[in-house]
Amino acid sequence: MTSPDAPGTCALHGTTLIEGRLSRLRHVGPNWYATVMGTAITATSGAALPTRPVWLRHLCEGMWALSALMLVALLLARAGHWMLHPDRAVDHLLDPAVAPFYGCLPMALLAVGAAGSAVGGEVIGVEAAIDTGWFLWTTGTVFGLITAVGVPYLMIVRHKVPVGSAAPSWLLPIVPPMVSAATGPALAAHLPAGQARETMLYSCLALFGLSLMATLAILPTVVTRLVHGGPLPLALTPTLFFVLGPLGQSVTATGKIADAASSSLPIPMAHAVTYFSVLYGVPLMGFTLLWLALSIAMVLRALRGGMRFTMTWWGFTFPLGTCVTGAATLTAHTGLTAAGWLTVGLYFLLVVGWMSAWIGTVRHLLNGALPGPELQHDDVPALGTGAVAGRNVRDLQASQIV
Repeated sequence: MTSPDAPGTCALHGTTLIEGRLSRLRHVGPNWYATVMGTAITATSGAALPTRPVWLRHLCEGMWALSALMLVALLLARAGHWMLHPDRAVDHLLDPAVAPFYGCLPMALLAVGAAGSAVGGEVIGVEAAIDTGWFLWTTGTVFGLITAVGVPYLMIVRHKVPVGSAAPSWLLPIVPPMVSAATGPALAAHLPAGQARETMLYSCLALFGLSLMATLAILPTVVTRLVHGGPLPLALTPTLFFVLGPLGQSVTATGKIADAASSSLPIPMAHAVTYFSVLYGVPLMGFTLLWLALSIAMVLRALRGGMRFTMTWWGFTFPLGTCVTGAATLTAHTGLTAAGWLTVGLYFLLVVGWMSAWIGTVRHLLNGALPGPELQHDDVPALGTGAVAGRNVRDLQASQIV
């Protein structure tokens, strides 16, 4: 009889352990990039605060370094997912509940690049930070345009989406161009003056318009779904924060474009862009705060109803971070002390959201609950008929995936 401690047994046990860990890659979906997005923008928004003590600067540098390491790890994990489980990867693309989360990859690239440009200079050097920022901005912008076109195309051509099933996650694939518009202007200053800078800024304006118009087309369907379909399932309630992403990021984009326009565009155009950033940003920030209040109220309701941690809690991070950077640009352009206090208050909420998502993720990773298998149709009890039943099945599936 072979001893349990025999070399062959140990090798078999080691092989089984490795295979078990590799099998976990099957359940690493595109939503995991939200962890990178939320961590990176915590660094970027911290650097945008009106007052930045030394300890906060060092903390932001650490958050950026952490987000960069997380990005590398997830890129490797997702590559393994595609190589070892291509069937699952294709299924994700063809699932209307999961496909929108492919927009998280370009936003993760853009977020890490922007954080590096903002705070990474003290860590890896200014030139290296700018070069890394350019690479990640270019790569993220290309992938963002692909998701902005590709995911809606799949929804129209391949997905079967019942009427009344709109979800806040539908915004994810069309937000990356807005992130490019908000993060690109900081890089424009490193281009030669003249045509190069002007082309960059006008391109950012075009990306801003692309994402804004798409958001205005999708957001009414989400509101209609909420009003007529009732609250989202408990696990999906944090996805209401997704709506803040394009709102806050658009305010940031106009403000950052205005900052760069003063040294890159003709004076009349630079003044026009600056005026527009305030006339657009202030009213939209008002609506953003309205949606934030509604989302917080719905989350509190869900917590009272027994909502537990899922990966959707990362929705508390990146969207809130865009509100912080948006409020920071309004503070700089209006000079209002109230806007500065708003920026600090939103950053406090962001830190609370990041800590709750981070602690929950680490705890579930350590006890083996993450990443978990997707919910299958056979596991879903009878929830109704027709379009409502289909919507509930997809909602429950998404709650398991995200």
